[in-house]
Amino acid sequence: MIDRLECAAYKIPTDFPEGDGTFEWDSTTMVVVEIWAGSQRGIGYTYADTAVIDLIATLKDTVMGSECFDIPSILERLAIKIRNSGRSGIAACAISAIDTALWDLKARCLDLPLFMLLGAVRKLIPVYGSGGFTTYSDERLRDQLSAWIAENGCRAVKMKIGADHKRDPQRITVARDAIGEAELFIDANGAFTPQAAVRFASVIKGAGVRWFEEPVSSDDEAGLNFVRHRTPASMEVAAGEYIYTLDDARRLIEAKAVDVLQADVTRCGGISGFLKISALCEAFHTDLSGHCAPSVHLHVATCAARLRHLEWFHDHVRIEQMLFESAPVISEGTIAPDPSRPGNGLEFKRQDAEKFRI
Repeated sequence: MIDRLECAAYKIPTDFPEGDGTFEWDSTTMVVVEIWAGSQRGIGYTYADTAVIDLIATLKDTVMGSECFDIPSILERLAIKIRNSGRSGIAACAISAIDTALWDLKARCLDLPLFMLLGAVRKLIPVYGSGGFTTYSDERLRDQLSAWIAENGCRAVKMKIGADHKRDPQRITVARDAIGEAELFIDANGAFTPQAAVRFASVIKGAGVRWFEEPVSSDDEAGLNFVRHRTPASMEVAAGEYIYTLDDARRLIEAKAVDVLQADVTRCGGISGFLKISALCEAFHTDLSGHCAPSVHLHVATCAARLRHLEWFHDHVRIEQMLFESAPVISEGTIAPDPSRPGNGLEFKRQDAEKFRI
């Protein structure tokens, strides 16, 4: 039975100013949730505003006293509790962190690694290097992308675009020269209009860009559909990192808005939400890609039938390796869960994290 729930926020400065097509930042906030059942503890987290803590405080009584194996029942009661606050945004992030902690707790109580509890279909998870921020110089961009290929064995890398449409073609040329024959992904974070995205895709068609992420906002299913059907067949359109509910995922798929659907465990309802989205992708014959936060995606990614890869996002990788023991490490472009560690395998470095606590 669950007898304790705690959460705290940590604000970690970036190692260099970061930016994309619509936003710039110099720190990232992680909200960590820990749930106990007797001597066993599960951990989950989300990358979101500290407002998540205030919301979790109102949800705590809904979780406390529950049987820790009854995750669907707990989630149903949480959904009712937040009904008048809205299911998306902060509420979804809060429930995602709680759900992730619950699955970790359940697996630890059974002394099983989480991927064994969930039922894996693969042992190794391909990852692609992700960063290439719009705030980077050409030299920094070149060094980061080439290192993922040469040192980590990644077969694909992703860079941010959209802050300066005129300069972006030249930056893409720098990236292509740095990575050779590896696949190049670009991410606009919704910076374009549909017409402008199509024009931009035409300008860079010779650069061999394999995937165009969020050319327009993920909220614009019609706009994504417009872009998808007017870009080269070799350039896939991806979106979905701001999926908060299963309905969000369904709308993108039914609108034929994406070639590859993205989902983020820290936003989409945690492990439970990701599994539901994975099943939806399987039903619609659509590939799935995990967005950021590789440490919390690792185990559930082994269980997703249509999973293509996970995003090895520079900012989150650095934070997770800083604050968690046994955070995954790349080997030949893949990561894998440790079968000797129960749950999600993560141990929170509380003392190291304390200086970042807010």
